[in-house]
Amino acid sequence: MRILVSGAAGFIGSTVTDRMLADGHDVVGIDDLSTGRLENLAQASHDVRFSFEKVDVTAPELVDVVGRVRPHAVLHLAAQIDVRVSIRDPLLDARLNVLGTINMLEASRKAGVGKFVHTSSGGSIYGTPRHLPVDETAPVAPESQYAAGKAAGELYLSVYRATYGLATTALALGNVYGPRQDPHGEAGVVAIFGTAMLEGRPTMIFGDGATTRDYVFVGDVADAFARSISADAANGERLNIGTGTQTAVRELHSRIAGIIGVADTPEFALSRPGELQRIELDVSKAQRLVGWRPQVDLDGGLGRTVDWLRPRVGTG
Repeated sequence: MRILVSGAAGFIGSTVTDRMLADGHDVVGIDDLSTGRLENLAQASHDVRFSFEKVDVTAPELVDVVGRVRPHAVLHLAAQIDVRVSIRDPLLDARLNVLGTINMLEASRKAGVGKFVHTSSGGSIYGTPRHLPVDETAPVAPESQYAAGKAAGELYLSVYRATYGLATTALALGNVYGPRQDPHGEAGVVAIFGTAMLEGRPTMIFGDGATTRDYVFVGDVADAFARSISADAANGERLNIGTGTQTAVRELHSRIAGIIGVADTPEFALSRPGELQRIELDVSKAQRLVGWRPQVDLDGGLGRTVDWLRPRVGTG
């Protein structure tokens, strides 16, 4: 198949790109490189089946790019990924995550794309669930601008499926971590903790450390995309992609400190607005519909992430 990956130079997008190439597909990656890095595509760039185009998913010329590529499937990962950024600048968040998704859907419709796989957020769209783990039947109840944008994207999937017959799947990801995650932004606590510890800098936990997340390894996320690219794979469905296990931030800190071999002594600050206190995803639907289940446990994934970080902070 010919696959178009938006946000291909990002942490998750580049991992998905590598997986698509490994599976034998031709891949066209697009990214505006505002946050993505070409170095993330170093492996892909050596494959003759990969090509890259620099384009903003909100730009009018996106329609021409997708029309020229005529992909069988579009994997839409380009996004603004930080809850705090969405609170500071909700218009930016909406432009990238809502208008960008609409533009990609419209380009896909015009190009006759067979399948559109959208990146949603299992870690935020459900708000504060009444019960954990939360499954896909739970009401969508955003509590941040970021979550609202992701929920809006899913609504537009429904419109394009009902009106134009575009096959769609939304993957509602937990908190994704792993190699290539940016340690210098505000998102990506694993990379932030790991980098600070390796460099001998203090670490900061916002709140009391009891906040929980469902941390899922990036390679497992790429596998979920791989299982969703055919038109009949979970068409019209949202699939939670996580581990079904919640881990407190304080425990996460302890595990990373143990792997690196440093003192487990974080500093604490006031909690930040817009962040949920607890989340854990029921992933049984993904297993039932596309045969997906997480393969990498937390300690194994943290170990791989630390191994990737070491040479990049001068400790390897």
